[in-house]
Amino acid sequence: MRKKFIGGFTLIELLVVIAIIGILSSVVLASLNNARNKGADAAVKANLNNIRAQAELVYDGTNGSYAGVCPEDPNVAKGLDAASMAGAGNTTSDACFDASGAWAASAPLKSSGYWCVDSTGSAKPTGPVTTTVCP
Repeated sequence: MRKKFIGGFTLIELLVVIAIIGILSSVVLASLNNARNKGADAAVKANLNNIRAQAELVYDGTNGSYAGVCPEDPNVAKGLDAASMAGAGNTTSDACFDASGAWAASAPLKSSGYWCVDSTGSAKPTGPVTTTVCP
């Protein structure tokens, strides 16, 4: 009596399927990491744009002076720390400078570089800010 062979998967077929799944998962993970970086960069930009609104409130409350925006205002400090945490994961990489007539703040982006906002309405990628105007 002859046994009828019931078909199944060969070892080669299983290895090919596992290899294809591995390649697809690595592509998905690479894309996911890129999306995380873009999300962190968006958080940095949003936090710094919120600082601009708070700085205008300080300006109105001090009779037309931006002095005191950076070190003294707690809402600006919180926004700057939140931006720096989203970008670099620490609060030591941000910078903020103010004077009576102008201010500027920057925080590191997750991808590369820094994002800077200032009292002139400028918001752009730069290096770390060193004056009251984005470079």
